[in-house]
Amino acid sequence: MSTTRRRHGWLVTGSGGMLGQDLIARLRTEDEPVTAFDRSSLDITDSLTVHSVLAALRPAIVVNAAAWTSVDAAEAHEEQALAVNGDGAGVLARACRDIGAVLLHVSSDYVFSGDACTPYAEDTPVAPRSAYGRTKAAGERAVLSELPDTGYVVRTGWLYGTGGGNFVRTMIDLEAVRDLVDVVNDQRGQPTWTVDLADRLVRLGAAAKARTAPSGVYHGTSSGETTWYGLAREVFALLGADPERVRPTTSEAFRRPAHRPAYSVLGHERWRTAGVPSIRHWRTALAEAFPALRQSHVPEQS
Repeated sequence: MSTTRRRHGWLVTGSGGMLGQDLIARLRTEDEPVTAFDRSSLDITDSLTVHSVLAALRPAIVVNAAAWTSVDAAEAHEEQALAVNGDGAGVLARACRDIGAVLLHVSSDYVFSGDACTPYAEDTPVAPRSAYGRTKAAGERAVLSELPDTGYVVRTGWLYGTGGGNFVRTMIDLEAVRDLVDVVNDQRGQPTWTVDLADRLVRLGAAAKARTAPSGVYHGTSSGETTWYGLAREVFALLGADPERVRPTTSEAFRRPAHRPAYSVLGHERWRTAGVPSIRHWRTALAEAFPALRQSHVPEQS
């Protein structure tokens, strides 16, 4: 392998996001260097620039963590969200195809309707019910179409970490200022620590490069499942607060512009084919993550 190629073994888009930050930290423990681009340094919708950058750097593996993530705003701005989540994914896929790079594309549980009662398998047909979900499904189609042999879609959901705002940190905030907190108890999912997902992306990329991981769809969420209410109670317990201060309510009490899937539990069978273990139980991960989450919390000033 040439020195130039090795110098840029991995390329990550969306490196400034919550997942992107943990991914860069994880990659820097590897022997291969990584080139990181946040939103301001690489616009994935700019085809000319993306192709030029990838052609110059010639990474072996590209991870696309760049995305329009505002679920509610996508309802009113679907075209703009599609430009990033759908068209941008296609731009990256074509650029990866041109240089022979592997692409790991991060997608979402929102591509499913959310009306199931058993975990969604990786090959379950998508049926999004929101603008955000439709744009993420478009990105998946672009990656799998352009890169049938070297394209990997990793769906995730309910992410939390120290690098950005998320539900766990919101609950830490609210515990300090409210006697009682009402949280929806009719949406089920798998709380997933960005550190755990970053680790699986790195392992999957290495397996893909070694040609031991079949291309296609993988589900990057923790094992187990709970509701937002159940997660909030666990946060309160880890804070040493009374979980009974968290009260269950319904989605109707918190009406939002975008449809929220009632059931976002994903199956993880595909990891076995890649020789990579699926992510551990959400409660175990949260307990390990919690000291850093609590330390990174900065209370708002009144």
